[in-house]
This record gives sequence, structure tokens and C-alpha cells, in this order.
Amino acid sequence: MGKTIFITGASSGIGKACAYRFAEKGNTLIITGRRAEKLNDLAIELQKKTEAEVIVLAFDVRSRVEVANAVNQLADKYKAPDILINNAGLALGLDPINSGNQDEWETMIDTNIKGLLNITKELIPYMIEKKSGHILNIGSIAGREVYMNGNVYCATKAAVDSISKAMRIDLLPYGIKVTQIAPGAVETEFSKVRFGGDDSRAKAVYNGFEPLHPEDVAEVIHYATSLPAHVNINDLLLMPTAQASATIIHRKS
Repeated sequence: MGKTIFITGASSGIGKACAYRFAEKGNTLIITGRRAEKLNDLAIELQKKTEAEVIVLAFDVRSRVEVANAVNQLADKYKAPDILINNAGLALGLDPINSGNQDEWETMIDTNIKGLLNITKELIPYMIEKKSGHILNIGSIAGREVYMNGNVYCATKAAVDSISKAMRIDLLPYGIKVTQIAPGAVETEFSKVRFGGDDSRAKAVYNGFEPLHPEDVAEVIHYATSLPAHVNINDLLLMPTAQASATIIHRKS
């Protein structure tokens, strides 16, 4: 493909799987996240196994200053990526609204909503100038269905849904595609982060059924970006076969 791919939250999970999938095709990757060591390790792995050029940018998407500084570090030819994958996001806690942790709420809002906006706002002017590009926002089934104790996390993913629709309208005159990919249960660090590093509680989320794997989501993202210029997948809900909705999962006894 020979394209430039900008991936947020690339140090693990879906972002890391996307990095591998796009690297296989010899693209230039800009992998970003907060964990510089993990990003550098990933860059070394990708360069050993593929012909991809890999650029590492370590910063926090929640900080407008850090985002702006990171983008300014890029050579001009990389500031208008062909594909922007807004993957950085997280869930913290699983408590009813009345006993929720407000610090966790702010982290989710700042990462899942503001982080996506911070990155996109910095890169959009260059994409508009080029009059092309494809933005993929990683949403969630949680953005379609509110579940018990999901409150603020669900709200942030509902915001991703609305922002994606608004982006698609606003960027239409510039030939920029916007796609939302909304997965159901994916086995990544997601639940471990949500439960504060509690491995046993995190693993229980996926007991009794086969969830999506990060590579499954990366494959769908890659497919969505490989369609002809006149074709766009606006919105795609991706679920494990064993999951019918946010809360209905068939688990084997």
C-alpha cells in the first residue's frame, strides 16, 4: 500500500495488532502512546519482521500541548497521514453512578473523548490540505447500549459515535473518509486496566466463550481501509459469535 498510518494507543491490544497488520504491507507507521519503552520495543520487532518504516512518538493524548509538540516533530510529509486510527482509550472501574470515582471519570473523558479530538484537530488541517485521508475511530458496543455500572464509560463511547458522525459531515467536502469501528468483547488489557490490575477479575470477563482477539479487529480495520476511494464503511459493529448484545453472552458451562 505504501501509505502513512498514524495509530494512537499502539503499545498494546488493538493498536499493536493494527501496527503489525499494516506493517506487513510495507507502510510507514507512526505509533504513539504513553509507554515509550513498549513503543520502542514494538518498533524494533516490526522493523525486524517487515520492511515498514516505523516512527515512535511517546506522549499523552489528554494533553493538547504534548499532542501539538509530537505532531510538530514530524516531517511535513507525515503530518497528513493516509490513515489515522484513533484507538487510544480505556475504561476505569465498574461502579454505580452514586459511588463512582470522579478521578476515573475525568481520566476516561479526557482520554476517550478529548484525546481523540486533540489528535484529530492537529492532523485534520494537513489532511484537508491534501484533500484525502481516512479517519477510523474505535468506538464500542458500549456506545450503543448502556449497561449496569457502565455509566461514564458508556457515555464516552456514545460521544465517539456522535463525533464520528459529525466528522463525516464536516469533512465530506474534503474527500476525507470517517469510519467508526465498534467492537464488543475483545480480550486485551482492557479489563485488567478497568479493574486496577486485578488479573483474576479481568480473566473472569472472558471465561466460557471466545472473545474477539485484537487481530480480528485489526483485520476488519485493514479491510475498511482497503476499499476503493469511492467506497466508505461509515459504521461497523463487530462482535464475537457468542455475544448478542452488550450484556448477553453465551458461556459454556
